[in-house]
Amino acid sequence: MATKGNIGVTTNNIFPVIKQFLYSDHEIFLRELVSNAVDATQKLKTLASAGEFNGSTDDLKVTVSVDKEAGTLTVSDQGIGMTAEEIDKYINQIAFSGAEEFLNKYKDNAAAIIGHFGLGFYSAFMVAKKVEIRTLSWQEGAQAVCWTCDGSPEYEMADCDKAERGTDIVVYIDEGEKEFLEQARINSLLTKYCRFLPVPIVFGKEQEWKDGKYEDTDRDKVINDVEPLWTRKPTDLTDEDYIKFYNAIQPAQEDPLFWIHLNVDFPFTLTGILYFPKIKNNLDIRKDRIQLYCNQVFVTDSVEGVVPDFLMLLQGVIDSPDIPLNVSRSYLQSDRNVKKISTYITKKVAARLEEIAKNNAEEFEQKWNDIKIFIEYGMLSDEKFCEQAMKFALVENTEGKFFKLDDYKTLIEGGQTDKDGNLVYLYATDKEAQYTHIKAATDKGYDVLMMNGQLDVPFVGLLEQKNEKSRFVRVDSDVIDRLIVKESSREVELTQGEQEVATTLFHSQVPAIDKANFMVAFAALSPDDQPIVVTQSEYMRRMKEMAQYQPGMSFYGELPDSYSLTLNTEHPLIKRVIDDAVKATEAELKPLDDELTATNNVISALRDLKKDDKDLTDEQKKDLETNEAHARELREKKTAAITAYAASQDTVHQLIDIALLGSGLLKGEALNEFLKRSVSLLK
Repeated sequence: MATKGNIGVTTNNIFPVIKQFLYSDHEIFLRELVSNAVDATQKLKTLASAGEFNGSTDDLKVTVSVDKEAGTLTVSDQGIGMTAEEIDKYINQIAFSGAEEFLNKYKDNAAAIIGHFGLGFYSAFMVAKKVEIRTLSWQEGAQAVCWTCDGSPEYEMADCDKAERGTDIVVYIDEGEKEFLEQARINSLLTKYCRFLPVPIVFGKEQEWKDGKYEDTDRDKVINDVEPLWTRKPTDLTDEDYIKFYNAIQPAQEDPLFWIHLNVDFPFTLTGILYFPKIKNNLDIRKDRIQLYCNQVFVTDSVEGVVPDFLMLLQGVIDSPDIPLNVSRSYLQSDRNVKKISTYITKKVAARLEEIAKNNAEEFEQKWNDIKIFIEYGMLSDEKFCEQAMKFALVENTEGKFFKLDDYKTLIEGGQTDKDGNLVYLYATDKEAQYTHIKAATDKGYDVLMMNGQLDVPFVGLLEQKNEKSRFVRVDSDVIDRLIVKESSREVELTQGEQEVATTLFHSQVPAIDKANFMVAFAALSPDDQPIVVTQSEYMRRMKEMAQYQPGMSFYGELPDSYSLTLNTEHPLIKRVIDDAVKATEAELKPLDDELTATNNVISALRDLKKDDKDLTDEQKKDLETNEAHARELREKKTAAITAYAASQDTVHQLIDIALLGSGLLKGEALNEFLKRSVSLLK
């Protein structure tokens, strides 16, 4: 006898809410129905293992089928089935109190309904105009039951003649959802959501190529792998097994460098495999390379919150029943267990890396440049990971040797500690372009690191924070004797006048370089050192580089590069060039200097009177302005005189160009002129 009734909700609004607020995730319904079918199958296996069910459980499966003509999609299982009483309990009564309160609370976040309130079955109404349940319980003597609902709170339930144990969920697809009657669409969804379920999921038949086309065979097409790799013991697996599984979940990728097999059962259950791909210098953080499962049911590949941001560079799967099966990513992020899992994964990854670095140091060094960006990113973004990574992170020097951070500190602290007790780490970013500076450092017994990675700029800052009385300086940021000051440097033995002549002499002849400013500096180096060294300010260069990572510093990125043309005043060539310039311009400059001195004396006297504008008479103000203008004119004449002399001095040009060439700054027309001049000087 058929019975009718109302589903146990105190409002008629439940189905419109489901349809409206879950519509963007409407494909989830298939995952929910198949998951329920798997649960029913697993429950039967549990009864069998407990001795309560005596039938066979060897060939249990879940079958999904589509009938386009009837407009139905059916999910069938051979599980425990339901009695009329169980349908009334689990289907007709939605388990919550206060329906109005429920709807008001979740109407703006209805994604939290599924999983959280056990409404997975009702997700079918997102795509259905009618849903039918045909079920026969495993219990002896049970009567098959048919339950039907058209999306309103009203249902109809009656006995039926179903002969086989289990449940068929027949979904009558709504007119606007016909995509779910397409074989290809259902196949892709089953592959996405059900690929690793523990019960065979059958959809259609295997096909073979015959007579120029594919034809169905009599073999069921099983969508899933019922025993995915992460559910097995690591001791039972080979490297080939791991690589094969990686190629299955990440096709068309290079083989991974190594992997971590997660397996924990306290204080939560978590399994999975995370792979380290070859990353190199491409910081490509995608959000869909780690798949999240709950009891082998695919939940999402948007794992923010479950997996720390820096681990998004990894690929693989994680599975935990302690993660709620929920389509709402925000709910996942707020769940307490999720945060514990995130912390555990970070610790496990760090421990695995430390283990490899300790037990397979040579292998770790070989793979370092492929994983360096991942480790640096983790250290920069996660403090706990950073603490652990300080034990195994490597640095590489210009000779290609690798060192752990503590080992490298021990290596250099004897020779690279300056007179103030600061440990100075020298580094280069381009071994070829900075060769001259690297050679100058290594000739003095110093070691130079290679820091040319995509994240090395902020990483250098991090290491400076972690190590007291330590600083990193790029090897071309100053002459080597001033990078690591061992004792008081020698004084530059040039008069003020000689320095003025030398400054204009060289500065005026520097070729124009786009977005670059040069200043002339002096240093009393060894006569055997280079006559001129081009250096770049460590502070300004680092600020410009940091502008790439911190938007608030973008104005630094617009500034021109700042270079120093450092003259070695002890080099014979520099001494001769400056001496010749002073002598050649003395006759023209002396009267200008005398007049400038007298003018400056007048300016100084007037400024001494000027405590504020009111203290000077109009005549005195005019006199001050006149003398200041005259002083500028005299300085301009001096500059013009020295510049005119310098323009004809091939040695000056040659010294400048050699220094620029050694720093990779001589290009284009200036390089061509240098080559022509070099040939001419050989004649």
